[in-house]
Amino acid sequence: MKIAQVAPLYESVPPRLYGGTERIISYLSDGLVDLGHQVTLFASAESETRAELVATRDCALRLDPSFPVSAIAAHLSALHEVRRRAGDFDIIHFHLSHYLHFPFFEDMAWKTVTTPHGRLDYRDLPSAYKHWPRFPLISISDRQRYPLADANWLATVQHGLPSRAPGSVEWAGSGKYLAFLGRLSRDKRPDRAIEIAIRSGYPLKIAAKVGDDDRSFFRDKIEPLIDGSSVEFVGEIDESQKDEFLGNATALLFPIDWPEPFGLAVIEAMSVGTPVVAWDNGAMPEIVDENLTGAIVDSIEAAVEAVHRVAKLDRSAVRATFQRRFTAERMARDYANAYAQLLALHDRSGN
Repeated sequence: MKIAQVAPLYESVPPRLYGGTERIISYLSDGLVDLGHQVTLFASAESETRAELVATRDCALRLDPSFPVSAIAAHLSALHEVRRRAGDFDIIHFHLSHYLHFPFFEDMAWKTVTTPHGRLDYRDLPSAYKHWPRFPLISISDRQRYPLADANWLATVQHGLPSRAPGSVEWAGSGKYLAFLGRLSRDKRPDRAIEIAIRSGYPLKIAAKVGDDDRSFFRDKIEPLIDGSSVEFVGEIDESQKDEFLGNATALLFPIDWPEPFGLAVIEAMSVGTPVVAWDNGAMPEIVDENLTGAIVDSIEAAVEAVHRVAKLDRSAVRATFQRRFTAERMARDYANAYAQLLALHDRSGN
């Protein structure tokens, strides 16, 4: 198949630091190339890929030192280029937020798929989607679908990360600390993670991005709790640092307070054998296997108990579960199967 992957322009593909969506697009694009497909990636110019790269902006918006920038204008220009080349592809896979591309491709909705990577419970999304009901969507968890249950869902494809090579380093959690990885935002609940760690008797290391929207929350609620020993703020880390950070941890705390559509940090921890204590919210029950790769909790008390319980789990079984369920190779195959299903449906219906 000739497949276009259309990435958002906020980060490069893959991202230099934080950026789960762009990392998944990178793994997917390369995985589809490995499967023998002809893949074109529409992304910012500094992106790196085994697919053909079409640069739709000279640099990612987050990395642009210019001020101000217009994210909407940048994406509209990118969509114009995708539309210009639409005839080159069998499938055009969009990873953009909030369906900005729908009006551009209304006459060829059948050859597109859209993966919304974020939450779908925004007030205006259902009414907007009703204007373009023919666009096929692919969810990243079954739970993600709930706010748009009547949409044209084609499949659910859970995220995946590169396989672990046999004989690669097997981390043992020897650091005897708990880890928090992601964004330092209210809905990720780092404050909850701090309380769980203190009450369970473990130090907590926080490796997180502090975005512009989160600075006041960090300054007022989190920074006063950081003492450098029981609570340590590591800052934002890149891919090369994640294995050691997560692998040396006793467990990853994921005490979210929002309908998380997937939670990439969870499988990043599992990939190095680190179990997860996650709040019962969003897709977590679909991702974490109770008493195998971690625990699902709904209170601070349950989380504290779970920390001591998951510390005894077999880390090799955690790694094996990741290898069975959450590899990028599996993800690429699942998407390729969904594309083939979409093309077959079009061939049968003729419209």
